[in-house]
Amino acid sequence: MLRKIGFLLLSLFLAFRSYEMVNGLSRGTIPDLSLFESVFISFLLALFLTGVFAFPGFAFATSTLLPDTYYQIRQPERLKAAYVGLGGEYFKRLLLVAFWGKEKQRKKYFDGTKTGIANLSFQTRQSEFGHLGAFVLLGVASVMLLFRGYTIIFFLTTLLNIIGNGYPILLQRVHRIRIQKIIGR
Repeated sequence: MLRKIGFLLLSLFLAFRSYEMVNGLSRGTIPDLSLFESVFISFLLALFLTGVFAFPGFAFATSTLLPDTYYQIRQPERLKAAYVGLGGEYFKRLLLVAFWGKEKQRKKYFDGTKTGIANLSFQTRQSEFGHLGAFVLLGVASVMLLFRGYTIIFFLTTLLNIIGNGYPILLQRVHRIRIQKIIGR
């Protein structure tokens, strides 16, 4: 219970800090920014807004906020083509080298059993929901900043959003193609 409260409070803190950052930039209370400062703010904004959705997902079944029909893959061939066309396999390899390469880490999500498939399905939904929420919110925040004249922050934040949230969404959906086939048997 304490863990859930902690994650929720951390999420609220990050939401507040994100609001303050975007509000400060929108009101022009932050002076002209150097390239380094723009990169730093873009990174923090992406990190904070992703955390707003990630931390509750560590403690609650946030994926249930979307209907099951959202998670069903209706056109798997189109999704696979998009995955290949956007270089999703390179992103997957990067994740395997940087984070998921250790078998112990992968076993947390799939242990090779029948119940492991259900856990993997749940984990992909949780991850996708967290990245989707962050993707939308970060997109809105970056467009708001673009209209306030923060072109560099807009482009950097958009790039970070695509890499940090867009590709993970795509990867989770591709994983779900295989999961749906296995569950359908």
